[in-house]
Amino acid sequence: MSILSKNSNDLSKGARPVPPQSGFFYRKGGKRAFDLLLAAAMIPFLLPVILVLALLVRLDGGPAFYMQRRVGRNGKLFQFYKLRSMRQNADELLERLCREDPEVAEEWLKYQKLRHDPRITKVGQFIRATSLDELPQLLNVIKGDMSFVGPRPFMTSQQMLYEAANGWAYFEMRPGITGVWQISGRGETSFTDRVRYDHLYYRRLSLRTDIALIARTAGVVLKQTGH
Repeated sequence: MSILSKNSNDLSKGARPVPPQSGFFYRKGGKRAFDLLLAAAMIPFLLPVILVLALLVRLDGGPAFYMQRRVGRNGKLFQFYKLRSMRQNADELLERLCREDPEVAEEWLKYQKLRHDPRITKVGQFIRATSLDELPQLLNVIKGDMSFVGPRPFMTSQQMLYEAANGWAYFEMRPGITGVWQISGRGETSFTDRVRYDHLYYRRLSLRTDIALIARTAGVVLKQTGH
């Protein structure tokens, strides 16, 4: 798919490319209209799935949903929703793991993820592999905090990493439930690569691109290749 092709111009970290004029109306209002129409069509089908998964997570112990402050468009903070896939003391456990194992600390610093993460619950392994833990973000889309397609919303603690990598495109768009990074081996890509993917998506933002990325996301769900 063309959205994933790379060249030095599209993936430049420093220069700000001018958005193509062909996508002007989609950027200004069409993308938001697309989000609302798609959300309205999906709610009757996804709401029962979310409720069933929430029950399974609850039976696994602890609250069903996880909420956290994330950075959004123009740097505005918003409440981010997910089905809980980690143990309740995940932050404390991560801190201890990084303190006790330099390799874990290095992996976290580079990827902001752990390939073999002991914090993930049994139910969490399934909903993360299928990306079903992201479904509650449908509410974020309806509220206008997020879009169906866009950059992955990062934590407030990661903003310095993003800016240190000369990242700017993220702040020009609503973050998305899915996007280029989310379908591109996200567990194996560095945070710098994530910045580059955001710049690539910003340059090629269009209805056609969004539909293509949503279609690719369906493949990730079916193949259970999320991480």
